Amino acid sequence: MLTFELLTTDPASHARRGRLTLNHGVVETPIFMPVGTYGTVKGVMPRSLHEMGAQIILGNTFHLWMRPGLDVVQSFGGLHAFEQWHKPILTDSGGFQVWSLGEMRKISEEGVKFASPVNGDKLFLTPEISMQIQTVLNSDIVMQFDECTPYETKGQITTEREARQSMELSLRWARRCQAEFARLQNPNALFGIVQGGMFEHLRDESLQQLVEMDFPGYAVGGVSVGEPKEDMLRITAHTPHRLPAHKPRYLMGVGTPEDLVYGVQQGVDMFDCVMPTRNARNGHLFTRFGDLKIRNARHKTDPRPIDETCTCYACAGSSGVAWADGGREGFSRAYLHHLERCGEMLAPMLATVHNLHYYLQLMTGVRGALDAGQLGAFAARFHADRARGV
Repeated sequence: MLTFELLTTDPASHARRGRLTLNHGVVETPIFMPVGTYGTVKGVMPRSLHEMGAQIILGNTFHLWMRPGLDVVQSFGGLHAFEQWHKPILTDSGGFQVWSLGEMRKISEEGVKFASPVNGDKLFLTPEISMQIQTVLNSDIVMQFDECTPYETKGQITTEREARQSMELSLRWARRCQAEFARLQNPNALFGIVQGGMFEHLRDESLQQLVEMDFPGYAVGGVSVGEPKEDMLRITAHTPHRLPAHKPRYLMGVGTPEDLVYGVQQGVDMFDCVMPTRNARNGHLFTRFGDLKIRNARHKTDPRPIDETCTCYACAGSSGVAWADGGREGFSRAYLHHLERCGEMLAPMLATVHNLHYYLQLMTGVRGALDAGQLGAFAARFHADRARGV
């Protein structure tokens, strides 16, 4: 089940405010979705995800198929009970992971043959098998199996001809996914994925044919795959607002805080990216006033929190009050610097809590600005604050 209600639009851009109802709950859009590759968002307790306002998270079809395997997940009745997350889940199709295997995989019309990165077993993933896996996972949003068109292969930029062949293969696979999804009587929602590389006219062809297939929602794939930033922005500006207005739009694998605000202005409703969690594990923190690298020596004695305006547990403690009179409960930059230098696991845990909280609060602010008809002013303040520096 999926219903999408368009609540308001921004007259100065393509931005919109919506409400997405799925089998496991309601999602207010625009939204950022934390990535939980193996059935967990790395370094974060599910309770913390609830507390920071996560509405929907991702699971990874490919990796969950490898480990723990479908028999284990099926014995729990699906991914929600297995990982104890009872809000909505979106699962990717496995296409991106297959793409990332490089020389370890061979693509044909039927599907993809590859060696398991876990034990070397010879495996075969097809559109039908992807639908079968995601049906067992019982994710609220299922992604079609597609070929993620690379920006370049072996140092050579993908040609228009190569991008067309890849895009057309993904369209044929989309039809097979739709047929298998219906055969399985999956009660959830299947999204189609727009491909076409860095070529606008190919994106338009992909989009048109997917719209004719009448998916419940649509994603823009094949960006943030190594292309220059200006190309990613160009395709993001071109594609989302051309998708049906009455259905949700998802920009896959993007990105920085600036990318999210830009994407919203281009008509995107849903985002995911490993950046807030992956960067946290490398001591890279996002704040209202720019990015902070906590391993730098200048933080060794700094008593300030990561962000003085942030109410996450890392910055303000369990009270949620930053810099309260008479002290505060949050952790100092000096302490986080110390933990990083010592390799203590608490460092990436606190950093991950902060980064995800920042991303989710950014989207809360975006939704509030859209509700108030003030997105332009919000975006201007956002960019000015980020440019100020920490």
